Amino acid sequence: MTSERLDKVIAKIDTPLYHTIGEAADSIGRPCYAVGGCVRDFFLGRPSKDIDFVTVGSGIELAEVVAKLLGKGTHLTVFRNFGTAQVKRRSVELEFVGARKESYQRDSRKPIVEDGTLDEDLSRRDFTVNALAIRINREGFGELVDLFDGLSDMEKGILRTPLDPDITFSDDPLRMMRAVRFATQLQFEIYPETFAAIRRNAERLRIISRERIVDELMKIMGSPRPSIGWQLLLDSGLLPIIMPELAAMKGVQTVNGRSHKDNFAHTLEVLDNVSAKSDNIWLRWAALMHDIAKPVTKRWDEKTGWTFHNHNFIGSKMVPRIFRYMRLPQDQKMKYVAKLVELHMRPIALVEDEVTDSAVRRLINDAGDDLEDLMTLCEADITSKNREKVRRLLANFALVREKISDLNVRDEIRKLQPPVDGNEIMEIFGIKGGPVIGTIKSAIKNAILDGIIAPNDREAALGIMYRTAADNGLTPASHTPERTETSNSTSDI
Repeated sequence: MTSERLDKVIAKIDTPLYHTIGEAADSIGRPCYAVGGCVRDFFLGRPSKDIDFVTVGSGIELAEVVAKLLGKGTHLTVFRNFGTAQVKRRSVELEFVGARKESYQRDSRKPIVEDGTLDEDLSRRDFTVNALAIRINREGFGELVDLFDGLSDMEKGILRTPLDPDITFSDDPLRMMRAVRFATQLQFEIYPETFAAIRRNAERLRIISRERIVDELMKIMGSPRPSIGWQLLLDSGLLPIIMPELAAMKGVQTVNGRSHKDNFAHTLEVLDNVSAKSDNIWLRWAALMHDIAKPVTKRWDEKTGWTFHNHNFIGSKMVPRIFRYMRLPQDQKMKYVAKLVELHMRPIALVEDEVTDSAVRRLINDAGDDLEDLMTLCEADITSKNREKVRRLLANFALVREKISDLNVRDEIRKLQPPVDGNEIMEIFGIKGGPVIGTIKSAIKNAILDGIIAPNDREAALGIMYRTAADNGLTPASHTPERTETSNSTSDI
């Protein structure tokens, strides 16, 4: 690392804020260092709002002095159980901790913490690039402490543990996830000896809570190329522990000289394609899971070859279970992912057939507000190496988009009021409910989507209602109420 780059880093901390912190440390006779990820990011030119400081002694005492010096608009939060404190000023968060050393028990990642020296504190860090410290005190301001050649590793773009990697990962198995996450975010390579230790200690991940694992997965998914992380999770042996359904997608099977594609590799390609177009983290999850059911639906047919019938529908049913055990949200985000997994074959089927008005209406109705995300996913799903096929499919997708625009049915479907609602059907036929109500409503809805009747043509809708009811053995009640106005119900047709 050149002195020029170090000078640039020193220039970044040559500010009133850092000098005030140094002044606070000097006032109580304490050494103080900016440490860890923020120092790494200084050298890499990455933004860092959360800045960690370590001192030899009480980090809480130092934080209290810093907060007092910074004055109005500063908020101090003390975590006495952990021996840490946070000073927040505007959008910047400053974390203070005393130097410490740690020891671990086999069945827990919670360390036994004792006061330690700066060297002991740096040696307990997860990776050498995170074991850097810069002095903040007036004397020695900008002095760099690099005990484990972290700067050299940063220049080489490698992640390596300061101490024995087997001990590092066995003590705190979450560090294996952090290795994958940093490799993805920074696009660094995990040092071979370090990666081998992850493989040896993969089973230790089972003592880590799903919530902590998901925290790391979300950061991987938010990276520019999430595929890097998922490939590393597979290669390291961590993926079968985290998400066995995804690991099961790896591999190619051949029968009678005919092979299917590697669905895991295809999925990662789709994921990166989506990530290049959208920062929507849940659309990225939908891309990751769009073919999740292919391993359980894979069949060999002597006439047609490999098939994956209904993998989209079965995959959508797998999503809630996977989200549940992975401790992912059980709300509209999960429903959104399941919906896109179920619908992801629909636009593809459209472009391979004639693009009819009724088919597009149905697609818009079923996708609703998520139509654009669905189209993004489906276009990303085109990963053929046949350039002519890709060109043709993308051109056809453009036709589908044009048809959507020309029909202007998005708002029409969204604002659609049912000409006849469920309550009216029950009243007309003198019944209190039952499956036939849904059958009648579906018949009216399908007629509208197919363009057979206009969306608000009440008389035509009533005609379909009476015919469908008769087909199902229903006759109107002896007294049929007069209702000529269009229903104001907002229920679905």
